Amino acid sequence: MKNVQIPEGLFMKLLKYHLLDVEEVQPEIKKGLMDKMDAMVMRELYSRYKTAPTEEEKEKARQEYLDKRGVPGSFRW
Repeated sequence: MKNVQIPEGLFMKLLKYHLLDVEEVQPEIKKGLMDKMDAMVMRELYSRYKTAPTEEEKEKARQEYLDKRGVPGSFRW
């Protein structure tokens, strides 16, 4: 099982929410966790692109990464 690092500010908001029942931080927590999840997905796609065993798989992973990143088709090589 892998470990995931989060910013200290997000960790403190999670503590406030779960231990002190401060519900006002819930939208900030949700945004922070979504941002972290997006970063993890992008890293996984990039890693898959860099470590693909065949050129076809590598190109497919590259296209998926660029699609997720939002790079327009006209800007790609």
